[in-house]
Amino acid sequence: MMDTQLTIASMIKRTEQYFPKKEVISRTQNGVQLFTYKDTVGRMKRLGSALESLGVKKGDRVGTLAWNHHRHLEAYFAVPSMGAVLHTINFRLSKEHLIYIINHAENKILLIDEDLFPLIESIKDELKTVEAYVIMTDNERLPETSLQPVYSYEQLLDKADNTYEFTTKIDENDPAGICYTSGTTGKPKGVIYTHRGIYLHSMALGMTDTLALSEADVVLPVVPMFHVNAWGMPFAATWMGTTQVFPGPNMTPKIIAEMLEEYKVTFSAGVPTIWLGLLKELEEGTYNTSSLRALLCGGSAAPKGMIHMFESKYGIPFLHGYGMTETSPLVSVTRVKSYQSDLPVDERLELLSKQGLVVPGIEIKAVNENGEVKPDGKDMGELLIRGPWIADAYYKGDSNSDAFQNGWLHTGDVVTIDEEGIIKIVDRTKDLIKSGGEWISSVDLENALMAHESVFEAAVVSIPDPKWQERPVACIVLKDGAQHKVTKDEIMEYLRPQFAKWWLPDEVLFMDEIPKTSVGKFLKAKLREQVEKQLVI
Repeated sequence: MMDTQLTIASMIKRTEQYFPKKEVISRTQNGVQLFTYKDTVGRMKRLGSALESLGVKKGDRVGTLAWNHHRHLEAYFAVPSMGAVLHTINFRLSKEHLIYIINHAENKILLIDEDLFPLIESIKDELKTVEAYVIMTDNERLPETSLQPVYSYEQLLDKADNTYEFTTKIDENDPAGICYTSGTTGKPKGVIYTHRGIYLHSMALGMTDTLALSEADVVLPVVPMFHVNAWGMPFAATWMGTTQVFPGPNMTPKIIAEMLEEYKVTFSAGVPTIWLGLLKELEEGTYNTSSLRALLCGGSAAPKGMIHMFESKYGIPFLHGYGMTETSPLVSVTRVKSYQSDLPVDERLELLSKQGLVVPGIEIKAVNENGEVKPDGKDMGELLIRGPWIADAYYKGDSNSDAFQNGWLHTGDVVTIDEEGIIKIVDRTKDLIKSGGEWISSVDLENALMAHESVFEAAVVSIPDPKWQERPVACIVLKDGAQHKVTKDEIMEYLRPQFAKWWLPDEVLFMDEIPKTSVGKFLKAKLREQVEKQLVI
């Protein structure tokens, strides 16, 4: 067989040749803009030319601090296709972590949204390798800034070479992008994505039994473009000729609902907190979401109650996915197999709440102290993963090398695998609660709690116990208007029929909000501190 190179530039070539009329719809600070793929590919090439004029060479890192919009999409393709490395920066990280990852990645150029540049101004003196700043704005004049040298993104594109072509001197194993973990434990760790990995991952997103992205779709990536490359959707959608709708800055559930309706979106993806917010908006407003063929949820476990509401009340099929920064991220997707189509509602809901079947191209196993777990849906072990878009080390050999052993990524997620091969995450290894020598799953308790009609969000953490070692505490945010209707006793009565007595939380704490990470996951380390302080442990 021919040995052809799997590169991002070849993906652009297909888009340019076969889908020049398809559209990119982008909400920015000043409104909504529309571009054809012909326009977009032209802008990608001019961006490559502009970056080259600023001294960017093969292997240099170009950082982005940007919302989901067309300019960010252009950087997704232009930077790696000129041989450089795209570093999508999570601007919600602490300043300490921002300084660390920009210096650690050795970014040469930063592309920054206009409303985000004050953040970089405040840390610019501690950035060791940045040689220039490019402001992405709709306005002709740049805002006053202490960043130097500073350039206008649009002015650079206007002056760029219209005949510029991307280099062909790229090996498929060359680095194309880098993302950092959110740093919930210690410093963020960098994960390098190669051209080959992104290419194969994008192909996987188009498979019928994964996300089935196709030319006919209209995709709204709600998940931030700094969060594992928006789960790879911009790469796959551009390659497939899919219409893309970008929600832009300061997105709200109302904006999401309006865009779903106006642009007849067929597919969208985000974390559970996003979909909880959308569900509330749909309940309060009147929106036509009939165009949606599916919503994808990932990042953390989706509550059964939320899945049931989307499917039963709004007729929106709900997909549950699993992945990590280290896995590009797609590892598994929940799909009902053909012979399971007649499952009773409760069994179907139970299936959809799991993390699903591993996608083609990826291998998994789960291991514990006794070896590989039995595929019975009960035996628990840590999930191990390997495949062509799975990392095999952290950038610069950073700490936590225990994550990579004997050709496998050790995820830190405790799972069961049933006889159908369906993965269910029981917990993170650090979040499992060990009580009296037995394990309690915080995830199972959280899913049960969030199925209560008055509960908006719920998280369960452990507290030390002199007799039992650890005991669970439930932290609950009630829906608006429910604050004075629900008591601890009612919550306990609600849980009692669902769990063994020793699983039941020792305490139920009602909160205004649950602390979250920069990508919308529950921040249990901080929550645990709050709980221990409140209970004076």
